[in-house]
Amino acid sequence: MSSHMPISDELRSVVGSPTQATLLDSSPRSRVWRVELRGGSRVIVKQITDGGGTGPDGDARYAREVAALRLAARATRPTVAPALLGTDPESRVMVLEHLDDRGAADDWTPGHAEALARLHSLTGPADTGTLPAWSGPTATDAESFIALAEALDVPVPPAVPNELSDLIDRLDPTPHQALLHGDPCPGNDLRTATGVRFVDFEQASLGNGLVELAYFRIGFPTCWCALSVTGTPLAEVEDIYRATWRSLTGTDVPGDLADACAGWLIRGDALVERAHRESVDHLARVPAEDFEWGYVSARERLVHRLGVVADQTRDHDDLHALGHLSAAMAVRLLERWPTLRPLPAQDTRPWH
Repeated sequence: MSSHMPISDELRSVVGSPTQATLLDSSPRSRVWRVELRGGSRVIVKQITDGGGTGPDGDARYAREVAALRLAARATRPTVAPALLGTDPESRVMVLEHLDDRGAADDWTPGHAEALARLHSLTGPADTGTLPAWSGPTATDAESFIALAEALDVPVPPAVPNELSDLIDRLDPTPHQALLHGDPCPGNDLRTATGVRFVDFEQASLGNGLVELAYFRIGFPTCWCALSVTGTPLAEVEDIYRATWRSLTGTDVPGDLADACAGWLIRGDALVERAHRESVDHLARVPAEDFEWGYVSARERLVHRLGVVADQTRDHDDLHALGHLSAAMAVRLLERWPTLRPLPAQDTRPWH
């Protein structure tokens, strides 16, 4: 057994006596073990650390994940997250239900979308304050996006600054209290016998579920494995999400999906992994360097997002000028760097 597994006597009294612990792959921000217990059952032990380059925010991430898991436990038949079996706040340790993951399937998107809607529907106005509000794009993001267009010698329509300012206002999370995962990416969804369950809630928040439904269109903006979902699979997942939300809440999904996608487009931090966010203006780097995250480059991610927003806003009353600008920027990027590749299709997602 790993001698460094930090499980206290109090947690042992709750979950049982470990007989073997295997350290699993995880991000630099946590350590995770699969633990065999006397009697043959298994649990997951997770410890939140201060690693990953984002500063000493371990306490906040631990509190977020514990709070989110407790909210997610409201879902039954099927559940949408592992059960939280025990906690040790002093050591930032949680003991979680072990899930038997069947691995990803080629048709993984419908189950992902349904589970996402179920997760989002679990919270409401009474839960305000249990998690931080979702953090949307800012005026600085809008300025950086416009500066990128100018650096690419793409004329900026006069209406764009006001459209972006109004967009940021519309994306204010205050009126919305959906339970957002924070990083609903391939690999953070496990396919079990009873459906998809999400893990790793360190960035959970409350906001509008459309900002995570937008992942399918915009290319999974917080994920190293950026993927493209288009055509019939895209229409199917969005229909499933909306129908599931409606059946659980009795209401239509609020907000505008085009707004959510445009919000991800203008965020430079959505081009890099979490360890490098909130550091420099990443959009300003694009004309000079094409930095990679996973197997997809920043320019490739950006071209995809520009195309998505251009397609969504052709007839959009509030984002018409941004749509024209996005189309022109996509053309300019491909003119300058014609070897940029489209994002991989959804059926090429990495297995986990």
